[in-house]
Amino acid sequence: MQRRQFIASTATALAAGWAGSSLAATSELPKGTIKIYVGWAPGGGTDVFARIVGQKLSEIWGRPVVVENKPGATGALCADFFAKSKFQDGLNLLMAHVNTHAISPQIFKSITYDPLKDYAPIALIGVTPHILVSGSKQKFASINDVVELCRKNPGKVSFGSSGTGSVQHLAAEMFNMAAGVKTIHVPYKGSGPMQTDLIGGQIDFSFDTMTAAAPQVKSGKVQGIVQTRVSRAKGFPAMPTMDEQGFKGFDASSWYGVVGPRDMPKALAEHINADINKVLAMPDVISRFDGYGVEGGGGSVDKFASFMAAEYRKWGEVVRAANITDES
Repeated sequence: MQRRQFIASTATALAAGWAGSSLAATSELPKGTIKIYVGWAPGGGTDVFARIVGQKLSEIWGRPVVVENKPGATGALCADFFAKSKFQDGLNLLMAHVNTHAISPQIFKSITYDPLKDYAPIALIGVTPHILVSGSKQKFASINDVVELCRKNPGKVSFGSSGTGSVQHLAAEMFNMAAGVKTIHVPYKGSGPMQTDLIGGQIDFSFDTMTAAAPQVKSGKVQGIVQTRVSRAKGFPAMPTMDEQGFKGFDASSWYGVVGPRDMPKALAEHINADINKVLAMPDVISRFDGYGVEGGGGSVDKFASFMAAEYRKWGEVVRAANITDES
């Protein structure tokens, strides 16, 4: 199936599900406290973005918006819990992530939810690049220096990630395929311990998230070599992209979005979408998001549904091409 056909069929299926709901015309917010579930511990990027958006929505709606953290299994534990929820349970939302809705369901056999059918897409919050970082002891003028090192030392250069199946892991696999090199994947339980070993020289590189890597790059503890979106992030205007340095179309990004229960009325999803778009246009929110490298959020419900379908397809191709499994 071609990419456009895949996206179109997914969007049609989502629309059919909404159209068949007896609540399809309901756009009013249910009464009571509104929860935003986050599949990671407090303090991480997904949690921070949920709290920024939640605070602003609370002001717009005139009622509490509470962030509830359910960490575990790189977000999949919370996503699985939410997939079983019903709209009648009250207004609950979930911060979807590239790991939970595009990557992990295609790798881990234990995940049973369908990221494209078990949720109602609402709004894309934003996309953040990754940064190819190395320990400060190594100096590279460009990504080509990294490629040369890998080619001279096949199977000996190590890349760290925040875990098997994480976007950092798959970004490195995308690089391996695009550059025609072989490297060693070293998984960690998060960016924190991975960065410790990167700084200490136990591993050579990582395609870490801009959110996690930015402080280390700015402090000089690690070297930022290249960023992974096609266009440069506002927070790092001087750092080139993979695309600019010969890896045309290379885009390995983390993204964050808001979804609801699958039986949520589309009219209500569009109501919430409009209010989130208002939040994302606020100058203080833009300023805070720029600091984290978060860009490209907003747009319609249908645009986000198409985006999720395209991301699921893209990362699925990487998973299959690199033969990544839950035993990798």
